[in-house]
Amino acid sequence: MVPDLGRSDVLKTRGLNHIDLGTRDMAATRAFYEGVLGFPLVRADLVEIGDDGVLQHFFFDLGNGQLMGFMSGENVRGYPKDFDAGINKGLGLAPGVYHFAFDAETEQDLLRIRDHLESHGIKVRGPVDHEGWSKSIYFCDPNGLQLEVCHIVRPFVAEDATPQVRFRRDGRVKSYPAKDAASA
Repeated sequence: MVPDLGRSDVLKTRGLNHIDLGTRDMAATRAFYEGVLGFPLVRADLVEIGDDGVLQHFFFDLGNGQLMGFMSGENVRGYPKDFDAGINKGLGLAPGVYHFAFDAETEQDLLRIRDHLESHGIKVRGPVDHEGWSKSIYFCDPNGLQLEVCHIVRPFVAEDATPQVRFRRDGRVKSYPAKDAASA
């Protein structure tokens, strides 16, 4: 059943406030998010965990009031040191199922960001055209977390919200269903 989005009791937000993730190496994470991506560190909490050490909990400003937080127990006795900070492998999922996408205002901005990342030695895939509605680039942070920068190239239309096969994947090969004569 489709929810009634016209109801006044539906949660209304301005978007994400923050997401919070784990990191095995806060220094590398900070160098990447602050130094390469340009997201300023706006909050840095150190939490004493009894006599076991100090947990780090840092927040980076993504813009528009949205934050990305990372927690590290690398200096805490008993805290896991070799967990999958990239999320997918540890859950037995294909790479990229869990990922985070940043918004690019224009297609030119998307290309500028790609060039900037590559100039810092970051391996970037794309731009990838997503069936005409958006274009994206993909890359990983020092934790192996897949990140995306996406630009939506056109407004959504009603057909976009209708579930339908839009493409097929066989391994790395992507194909599109044939359009029938009535829709051509």
